[in-house]
Amino acid sequence: MKPFQSLIRSLAVGGVMAASLAAGAAQIVVGQVAPMTGLEGNQGRAYSTGIRLALNKANTAGGVNGHTFSLMSKDDGGRPADTMAATRLLLSESRPLVLAGYFGDRSIGELVSSGLLEKENIALVGYRINEIRGEAPLVYSVRATLRDEINKIVEHLATVGITRLGLFYQDGPAAPLLIAAMEEVAKSKGVKLTVKGSYAPGTAKVTSAVVDTFVAASPQAIIIVSSGSAAAAFIEKYRMDGGVAQLFAHSGADIEQISQRLGEEQMKGVAIAQVTPNPYKISGRLIKEFSDITAKTPNLDVPVSYAMMEGYIAGSVIVDAVRRMGAKVSREGFVAALESIDNLDLGGYKVGFKPGVRSGSKFVELTIITATGRIRQ
Repeated sequence: MKPFQSLIRSLAVGGVMAASLAAGAAQIVVGQVAPMTGLEGNQGRAYSTGIRLALNKANTAGGVNGHTFSLMSKDDGGRPADTMAATRLLLSESRPLVLAGYFGDRSIGELVSSGLLEKENIALVGYRINEIRGEAPLVYSVRATLRDEINKIVEHLATVGITRLGLFYQDGPAAPLLIAAMEEVAKSKGVKLTVKGSYAPGTAKVTSAVVDTFVAASPQAIIIVSSGSAAAAFIEKYRMDGGVAQLFAHSGADIEQISQRLGEEQMKGVAIAQVTPNPYKISGRLIKEFSDITAKTPNLDVPVSYAMMEGYIAGSVIVDAVRRMGAKVSREGFVAALESIDNLDLGGYKVGFKPGVRSGSKFVELTIITATGRIRQ
């Protein structure tokens, strides 16, 4: 049996046992379509594992209002067309109460523009994108926005006297919004965006011409808004070509993915914005709880990571919303329960929504990668 399948089975045990104790109670299905393979496969599996850990915690405690949980996941390989097809199949086959843990700018964009969420009256709780996106009905984030991350990075740079910035980003329809937000934040902090460069959407291909542009412009710092694989490719080429700017990546640049490609010297000093507390350092109830659960769970297919921590937060928010619904379960009731969460303290990490405000957190902190590939606050 493959490790990930073994993990799924082990995490499902608690749910099966709890369900047997509450005959006739509803089994609440959480549906996920995400990259379990491909460029973002490690992060997709980590996020999925985090959701399962949170749902299993609720199940082993006897469920919520007599209900138990299961997660049905499908692999889209990071392909937006497959995201939509798999979502329709999931909705038809499993009738989930809520969707969670989706990945990708185009995948989320097509899901929103298709009108499928409104047609099914189903919420999406927890997703990862690399773009600036406005609020959309039934789409709820459990993390800070990309604008929040950019603001945190630029504020830090301005504070330490760095005024000439570069931006490396994924090209595509949303790129102008990202550039405008970057220029707006830079202006407000008294710094300048002096050079920009992009890569093709849905790839990790970084051209020599783009890297040469950054090296020639000599910015003091470069902000990287990309997937982890594209960030690793850029950092590798930029450092090999003699680039010396400080490098600041947004939270999508997963440290585990970067460390698989880059050497110690290339990684040293790279800063990454994080939108969840550090899962490697116990600093509050949430991290202690998460650490204890991962330590007791056999056959983790992927290492503990920020993506897994974020999945655990998304799963915990779903469990809390179900608790607020009471005994009667419905998609309409779930959305109403979500929007009643105005200040949920998970133990050092707070989430809150309001009608029309579906970005649930403002938490952003900057971390530094050491020469050994570890996180240093």
